[in-house]
Amino acid sequence: MALTTTATVTGIVSLLALKPHQAAHPAVSTHPPAGTDPASGSSGASRSGTFTGDVVDTRYGPVQVAVTMSAGRLTAVEVLQVPSENRRDREIASYAVPRLTDEAIGAQSAEIDAVSGATYTSEGYTRSLQSALDNARA
Repeated sequence: MALTTTATVTGIVSLLALKPHQAAHPAVSTHPPAGTDPASGSSGASRSGTFTGDVVDTRYGPVQVAVTMSAGRLTAVEVLQVPSENRRDREIASYAVPRLTDEAIGAQSAEIDAVSGATYTSEGYTRSLQSALDNARA
């Protein structure tokens, strides 16, 4: 009995000691400032152009997207940053990002379902997407 209890406590302490990796990536974007229409340089009131969302720090690394709007419609989402520290991060992003992007364009909003197995990436994606849409509509 004492051996089982000791083994259980040791296992729990070991699991709690594990820390997820957190890559420190600077937010670098070659996109125009949020809220500008690259064709005319006008404010987001035109509701056309490319608008960059906030960098959202997730448990496994930053997520950031930019949206392209045309006449008030979401026409494209470009992922600027996703967790990519290791092979598993890249694998998750490779299957989650296309699904999230398809859903966002179909829904014309950030109110989309998370991808199973990519909860943190999905949450970061939708939060950055919402901030980009907010910038487009400002």
